[in-house]
Amino acid sequence: MGSIRHILLFLFIGCSTISVWGQKELRRGKMAKPQSNLHQAYLDSANVYRQSDIERSIDYITNSIAVLGKQADKKSLSESLVALGEVYQYHNQYDLAITNYIDALEAYKSTRTTLLLAEAYIQNKQFSEAETVLLPLLKIEGLVPYQKVRLNESLGDAYRGLDQVEKALAFFEEGLIVAKKNQITPKLADLNSKIADTYAQDDKLVEAGAYYNSSLQLTEDLEPKRAVQEKEKVADFYNQKNLYGAEIELRKKSLSELKTLPKGKTAKREARDELDSITPQRINYKIANAYIAQDKYDEAIPYLKESIETADSENDLVVQKDATRKLSEVFEYKGDYPKAFETYRSYVSLVDTLYVRKEQEIARAARFNREISMRQNRISGLEQERELSQSKYDLALTEQQLIQESNKRQRWIIYSLIFGMILLGLAAFFFYRSNQQQKLANNLLALKSLRSQMNPHFIFNALNSVNNYIAKSDERSANRFLSEFSTLMRSVLENSEEDFIPLAKELEQLELYVKLEHSRFPDKFDYQLNVDKKVDVSAFEIPPMLLQPYIENAIWHGLRYKEDKGRLTIDVRPKGSTSIEIVITDDGIGRKKSGQLKTENQKKQKSKGMGNIKKRIAILNDMYKNKVDVTISDLTTDGSGTKVVFVLRKD
Repeated sequence: MGSIRHILLFLFIGCSTISVWGQKELRRGKMAKPQSNLHQAYLDSANVYRQSDIERSIDYITNSIAVLGKQADKKSLSESLVALGEVYQYHNQYDLAITNYIDALEAYKSTRTTLLLAEAYIQNKQFSEAETVLLPLLKIEGLVPYQKVRLNESLGDAYRGLDQVEKALAFFEEGLIVAKKNQITPKLADLNSKIADTYAQDDKLVEAGAYYNSSLQLTEDLEPKRAVQEKEKVADFYNQKNLYGAEIELRKKSLSELKTLPKGKTAKREARDELDSITPQRINYKIANAYIAQDKYDEAIPYLKESIETADSENDLVVQKDATRKLSEVFEYKGDYPKAFETYRSYVSLVDTLYVRKEQEIARAARFNREISMRQNRISGLEQERELSQSKYDLALTEQQLIQESNKRQRWIIYSLIFGMILLGLAAFFFYRSNQQQKLANNLLALKSLRSQMNPHFIFNALNSVNNYIAKSDERSANRFLSEFSTLMRSVLENSEEDFIPLAKELEQLELYVKLEHSRFPDKFDYQLNVDKKVDVSAFEIPPMLLQPYIENAIWHGLRYKEDKGRLTIDVRPKGSTSIEIVITDDGIGRKKSGQLKTENQKKQKSKGMGNIKKRIAILNDMYKNKVDVTISDLTTDGSGTKVVFVLRKD
C-alpha cells in the first residue's frame, strides 16, 4: 500500500475549480455546513465498516478527505487521518497507523491522537518512541481522569517493554491511584493485571500472585468475557510456575463460564489478540497438558478427546491438530502403541488438511493485496486529477497577475517547475518502494507456501518406513523407529516457520534422519558426518530441511540399488573467511542409471521435494543476496556416484 501519508494529503489540495472568483463565495457561505455534515457522515460510515471491511472503510475515509476541498479545516483533516490510523491499527498494520497518526498531529494536535500514536508504537515494539511522545503529556494540566489513567498505563507498558521494571511499576501504580479515585472500574482490573505481569517478569512470584488475585476479583464485576480472559491469563501464569493444580482448577471455572456466554462472544475482534485462544477446545487442551505435566495420563485423555471433538465441530484445525498429536503421545507414554499409531495417522491427515487451508488463506491474502492495490490506484488517479486542477488554478492566477507582477510571475513558474520535479521524484520513489514491498510480501507468501509443502512430503515418505516394519511384524523396531521419528518430526515442525535456523540444529536433524534410514538399510550403506574443527557452526544459519531431500535421493535412488555396500559422506568445511562448504557424496549407482530404473509413471512426475528446494533457494537468495549456492555433479567419470556441494555464506 506504499506510503499513504503524502498521497492522502494531496487529495484535498487540487479540488476542481468552478471558477476562480465564484468558488470562494460558495465555500464561504452555503457549502460550508453541507460539507461538514458530509465529512462526518463519511467518517461514521468508515467506523461502521472498520472491523468487517477494511477496503470499504478506507474508501469512506478517502471520500471524507476529498469533500474537505482545497482549504481544508485542519481539525477535520486530522479526524480523517486518525480514523485511517485506527483502521490500520485494528488490522495490525502498525507502521501505516503510526504514519497517519503523525500526519494527524501535524494537522491538529490533540491528547487523544498522541495516546493513540503511543499505543501504536507499543504494539509495534517501538517502546523508546512511545516514551518520547508520552513524556510531554505529563506536563499538561487539566487532563481528564480517563486520559490520565491511559497515559500512566501506556508509559508503564513502554517501560515494561524496555525492561525498566521499577519505572513501569511506578506508572502502573500511579494509574491505579487515579482509577480508584475516579472509580474507573475496568482500568482497575487492567492495571492490577499489568502490575502482576510486571512482577512476574521480574520473577517476584509472591507479589505477582497477590495482584493476579486482585485482578481476578475485580473482573468478576465486569462483563463475563473479561472475567474469562483474566482467568486464562492467570492460569497461564500458574502453568509457567508449574502450579498445575491451581491452573487446572481455574481453567475448569473458565470452561463453566464460557458456557454462559452467547456463542461467538470470545472471538470478538476488539480483543482478538487475547481472546482468539479462549475457546473451549483450547482450554480443554491446556487442561490436558497440565495433567500430562504431572504424568496423569488417564485424567488427560478425556480432555484431549473433548478438545478434538469441540475443535472438529468448530472447524478449528490448529487446535484439533495439536490435541490429536498430544493424544498420540499420551497413548505412546501409556504403551498403547496401536492407538498411538492410529491417532498419529489422524494427526498426519489433519496436517495435510491444514496445509490445504493454508494454501487457501494465501490465495485469499493475494486477492486482498490486489484489492488494496486497486484502491491505491484509485487514490493515485484522484491525486493526478487534483494536481491537474491545481495547475490550472495556478495558471489562471499567473495570467491575472502578468501585467502588474511580471517578475513575480517568473519566480512562480520556476517554483512550480521545481515543485513538479520534486513531486515526480517523490512519486517515482514511492512507486519504487511500493513495488519492493509488494515483491517482499509476495516472496514471503511463496516461501511460506513452499515450507508448508515440505512437511507433508517428508512425513509421508518417512511413514513408509514405519509401514515397512509393521508389514514385517517387527514390533520392537517399529516402536523404536516411531519414537525416533517422533523426535525428528517434533524438531522439524518447530522449525518449519523459520527462513533460517542454526546450522548446528540442522546437522542434528540431519544426523537423526540418516540414522533412521540406516536402520532400514543397514546392509546397503554406511555413513559418516564430518565437521571440520575450523568451522564455527554457531556462526552460520541455513534454511530448514534444505539438505534432507538430497540425502534422501542419495539413499533411495543411489545407494539402495547398489549391489555391494555403499558409503554416504557429509563433510562440513570452511571456504574462505565468510563461507562454508557442505559436501554430500555417495558412491551409489549414479543419476543416469537411477533414471533408467524409474518406471514410466515415475518419469512423468517431477520430484516435488527437489522442485520445492530449488524454488526456496531462488526466493531466499533474492531476499538475502545470494546466501546459498548448490551444484550437483557425478562423483566419477563413468557416471556412478553423486556429489552435491552447498556453499553457505554468513549474513
